[in-house]
Formats: sequence, structure tokens, C-alpha cells
Amino acid sequence: MLTGDYLPAAAAAWGARLGISPQAFLAAVFGGSDEQVLIGRVSEPTWWDIVAARLRAGPGVLADLRQDLAARQVWDEALVALLRRLRGHARTAIVSNAWPGTRARLAQAGMLDLTDAIVLSGEAGYAKPDPRIYQAALRRLAASPGRALFVDDTPGHVAAAQALGLAGHVHTSTATTITRIEAFLR
Repeated sequence: MLTGDYLPAAAAAWGARLGISPQAFLAAVFGGSDEQVLIGRVSEPTWWDIVAARLRAGPGVLADLRQDLAARQVWDEALVALLRRLRGHARTAIVSNAWPGTRARLAQAGMLDLTDAIVLSGEAGYAKPDPRIYQAALRRLAASPGRALFVDDTPGHVAAAQALGLAGHVHTSTATTITRIEAFLR
């Protein structure tokens, strides 16, 4: 959500380059990652070796792929600006289903100070919609569920947070998400 959905365009481009469907490309990159790299059971380098084998891609192609995917991730400037404005006024956290190297990428992008807490599935060992990831964020923020708003672009992740007592919002656009956050804070 803080970065746009770049995967459909990347899958189309890389599928065409590799002579496979976009769906086959996504399956090669992400298939099984929920049980492996997404919760830190497998390192990113090991996972990329698995992806390379699935795609029958040599080191050069794999390096190009990784570089291209990284370049396609663009921060939503309006949401980043909102989170920066909230620092010191409201406690915020990033809760992300993210591969183990994500914290380093956040540091490289200058985003580690964007929120009060960052809970990444690759470090925590569990991913949304597992209740433990929401509870970890609440603990790090010293917040009770009834005083927290969870925003995500996956309805099931929002429903899981709501089941724990958090308010929820399904992100469909930057403008509606900003309006919802501002209304919650009032």
C-alpha cells in the first residue's frame, strides 16, 4: 500500500521476456513463498535460487529481474507525507508481509523513521492474517485494539485485524485512505 501495485506490469513484461504467461511468472517468483521466505524460514538469496531454477534463468537474467522489480517499487508520496506529519501526534506502525531483506531496503530508502514501529513478517516468523502479527504491532505501540486503525489493501487482512478489535479500512485509493485515517484520529 505504501508502494503501488507494480506486480501486474512486471509480470506482463517479464512473462513476455521469458516466454511464459504473467501468471506463470508470478507463480515462479511467489509460489510457496508464504510458507518459506515470507516468514523468514528461507533466506532471500536461497529463495532467489529457487526462483532462478523455476524460471530457468541464469545469474544475469536473475540480476536484471531483481533490479527491475526493485526499481518498480515507488513510494506513495502522499501516504508517506501523512505518516511523517503524524509522527509525534499519533503512534503508527508498518505491518507488512515482507521478505527478510525488507528492513535493509527500508533503511536504504530512508524510511525507517517513518513510523514508531515496523513489524515485518520475515522477521516476526508469521504473516498477515495471523493474529500474532497484529498483536506484535499493538505491543510495540503500547496500544489497545480499540484505539487502533489497521489499513491494508487485502480485505482478509483487514477482517483479521477487525476480529481482534481493531478498526479497519481496506485501501482502494490514497485519497480515501487519507480521509479515513484523518477521520479516525478525530
